[in-house]
Amino acid sequence: MKTVIFVCLGNICRSPMAEMMFKDLVKQANLEDQFEISSMATSTYEIGNPPHPGAIAELNKREVPVIEHFGAQISDEDFKRADVVIGMDEQNIIDLKNMAPAGCSDKVKMAYDVLGVHKVIQDPWYDHKFDRTYSELAEVLPAWLKELTK
Repeated sequence: MKTVIFVCLGNICRSPMAEMMFKDLVKQANLEDQFEISSMATSTYEIGNPPHPGAIAELNKREVPVIEHFGAQISDEDFKRADVVIGMDEQNIIDLKNMAPAGCSDKVKMAYDVLGVHKVIQDPWYDHKFDRTYSELAEVLPAWLKELTK
C-alpha cells in the first residue's frame, strides 16, 4: 500500500483537488487497494474549512467525484506514514522540509518533479483560475500514478 499526501498552503484549493483527482485516477485504474490518498496543509489558516467553492465547481465541471473534505495541517505522524508528500510550489517544499521529522524530508517532492521540470501548481486562491489548477494537476497526476505503480 502506497501512502500519498498532497499538500498546499491551506488545504482548500490545490491539494484537495489533487487528492480527489488522484483518487479518481486510481479508481479508474482499479488500483484502490494499493493506495491511501489524502491531502493536508502546511499552515493552520483553513483548518476545518471545506474546499474552496471554485475548486468544487471545477471538479464538478470535469466530473471528478467530490468527497467530503475539511482542511487539516500535516503532522509528524502523517510524514512518518507517507511514502511521498507532494507539495505544489517552492514555499510548500521549504515549509514541508522544515516541518518534516528527522528522516522524512526525502519524502517531500514538488508536483512537477515527476515530469523532470521545474514548474509549480499555481495557487488559484488569489486569481480564481481553478481551470488552470485542474489542467496543471491533470498534467502531473497520471505521471505520479505511473511512477508509484512501478
